[in-house]
Amino acid sequence: MSTYLGAPRTRSAELGRSAAGLARRLDWTLVGSVAVLCAVGSLLVWSATLPGDGGHPLDSTGHLRRHLLHLAVAWVLCLLVASVDHRTIRAYAPVAYLVTIIGLVLVLTPLGAVINGSRGWIVVGGFQFQPSELAKVGLVLILATLLGEPRDGEARPMTRDVLFCLVVLTAPLALVMAQPDLGTTLVLGAIFLGTLTLSGAPIVWVAGMLACGAFGAFCVWWFDMLEPYQLDRIATLMDPAADPMGAGYNSNQALIAVGSGGFNGTGLFQGEQTHGRFVPEQHTDFIFTVAGEELGFTGAVLVIGLFALILWRILRIAQGCEQPYPRLLCVGVAAWFGFQAFINIGMGLGIMPVTGLPLPFVSYGGTAIMANMIALGLVLGVHSRDRGFA
Repeated sequence: MSTYLGAPRTRSAELGRSAAGLARRLDWTLVGSVAVLCAVGSLLVWSATLPGDGGHPLDSTGHLRRHLLHLAVAWVLCLLVASVDHRTIRAYAPVAYLVTIIGLVLVLTPLGAVINGSRGWIVVGGFQFQPSELAKVGLVLILATLLGEPRDGEARPMTRDVLFCLVVLTAPLALVMAQPDLGTTLVLGAIFLGTLTLSGAPIVWVAGMLACGAFGAFCVWWFDMLEPYQLDRIATLMDPAADPMGAGYNSNQALIAVGSGGFNGTGLFQGEQTHGRFVPEQHTDFIFTVAGEELGFTGAVLVIGLFALILWRILRIAQGCEQPYPRLLCVGVAAWFGFQAFINIGMGLGIMPVTGLPLPFVSYGGTAIMANMIALGLVLGVHSRDRGFA
């Protein structure tokens, strides 16, 4: 009887020791930076969804409550992933990749729904899910697995490994382009290029990929393969004043919002552009404009600085890895976060075309936040087991 009564206490003690051990091994600089960024993002989402003067249908706390719920679930997922040995995760990388491919295929069936011009969502009973966000996680895992396991007698990936990775990249890339979702397509390409560059693969392949990307972009433009709205977005990037009330409206209003913030901003919840609803999709794609207007130059630099700190820590962890697989896992996540943050912030500043990419850890969106946190959990899991860094 005593054995029976003692067993639960033993299991509970083991779980407690495991949780305490994970807490000691976490990179608290990285965790703290992401937590602050999430807190700032929550305030910005709240401000962007407050009722406007024009009677906007967004309620004052509904989006905030859902955003906080998404964050809570995402943090749990992050810690669960961080608690699993990355070698175990590597064994299931092909499964994760195939699951994301199935999700991307389902989007193109009657289960898929068109939102903001892209058939990128699965909607079932009011539940919305965006498979392309998890496709980023799947691609990071499979590329790190393929490029991080050189064959016997080889110190780095060879031509056949790169060719296999190209085949693996083609499926999600083609399915995402079919939605169409240009922003996610670019992020998947950035993950591939970043991982390939630092994998030690022959430099001729890296140069070739850049050349092919440039040639492909030229062909897409020359043969008119872009949707009309995508062409309009590129055209307004070149000349924002060409159609200020049409294709250039979003970019122009974003610039006005950021510029009106000045150095110290108008104050949280006090932005006239934000609460006048002049910037569309401000709680998702254009969340940075809320920071620019209400927190000013100071707040915008804080957001950018937090991203810089996050990327530095991830790359520092990658640098300290002795094995190629965990190193490339971190590199893929850094390429994802860095490129997507650059595009999103660039949209708000008028230096990048509008592509519909959320700002990691900041923008409203359940699937995106959970994908970001899963990726963070992968990096934290590497940190907790590879101790060769400072």
